[in-house]
Amino acid sequence: MVDGAVDFADSPEDARFRATLRVWLAANRPARGERVPHDDASLAEEFTFLRDWQRRLHDAGYVGLAWPRDYGGRGAPPVQQAILNEELARARAPQLLNRVGINNAGPTLIAHGDEVLKRRLLPPILTGDEVWCQLFSEPNAGSDLAAVRTRAELDGDDFVVTGQKVWTSYAQYARWGILLARTDPNQPKHRGLTYFILDMQSAGIAIRPLRQLTGSTEFSEVFLDAVRVPRAHVVGGVNRGWEIALTTLAHERGTGFAFKEQVLQRIALEELMALARARGEARDPRVRQEVARGWIDVEVMRLMNCRTLTRLERGEEPGPESSLVKLFWAHLTQRLHELALELLGPEAQLAAGSDGGRWQQAFLWSRVGAIAGGTSEVQANIIAQRILGLPR
Repeated sequence: MVDGAVDFADSPEDARFRATLRVWLAANRPARGERVPHDDASLAEEFTFLRDWQRRLHDAGYVGLAWPRDYGGRGAPPVQQAILNEELARARAPQLLNRVGINNAGPTLIAHGDEVLKRRLLPPILTGDEVWCQLFSEPNAGSDLAAVRTRAELDGDDFVVTGQKVWTSYAQYARWGILLARTDPNQPKHRGLTYFILDMQSAGIAIRPLRQLTGSTEFSEVFLDAVRVPRAHVVGGVNRGWEIALTTLAHERGTGFAFKEQVLQRIALEELMALARARGEARDPRVRQEVARGWIDVEVMRLMNCRTLTRLERGEEPGPESSLVKLFWAHLTQRLHELALELLGPEAQLAAGSDGGRWQQAFLWSRVGAIAGGTSEVQANIIAQRILGLPR
């Protein structure tokens, strides 16, 4: 900081890292980008494609940058992880396959897991050899996660788990899952939960894919019928699951994806301006106002990410501020893509209009942003209670 101003420029070391990464991406980025699967065969093909891409990144040392070296990472500072996320987005590179493992499960295990679990489970996350899924949401416990009813009862050295989970990404391919289940129904709902590591090859697990409008079955229902989970696979202690889950959710909402999405929204804004010019709408006062608002909001999101990065650089866990970032991004991406469909006019009704339906597909995914990782209403409640100190 000089004369009260904050210097957002890369340090010399970080600038070298960014430059080296850009050269590597230019030479190694796949010829095609990530695709939205439209049936089971294309989902399987996309899974293989993304796993190969993650392994290529891993072999180059770009997966798990900030993870400790003992668990397969490089021990790099959080700012370099942020740079990686930004540059991957800027290059339009595909996402990593094992996002739940890298962004959610891994940081949670590093923070709360015992040493045996960490040494066994963390390295294969980075290589993509063992894919992870997240077993949190239930049919009646989506927005209110603490209302989960899947129960886990102690039987000797195992917990016996019975219940149902839903909207589980890549469940049919996952080797492990992070599971939130109720171990004490007599305690208040936030206090009777336990966080487990579930072996997805265990007996008693049934996976039923959910087919979406796109035809894809990326999400699944998961049914658990007396599934045995070793007590050694409890993370953070029995009945401490809510506390551990908050770590997972904070990382899901505000550390990895937000740096990537800020760049992607910048790209979307630039493409939106080009679309407005092509459609002869660039001089429309309302369109210009919405574009200007979008530009301001993208910059605000960048500053929010800088605040998150400051916490991480200090060695702090992400806090409830991650909900603010997530809520802000969900509203931003929806507004930008609603404007895009307005500019397309009647063509917006076509599934594969101009650009192969790029704006139409992106619009549908923008709706997901207000639900996945906790609905916008939940984020607003967290902000009200935990940041502003308002009553429940």
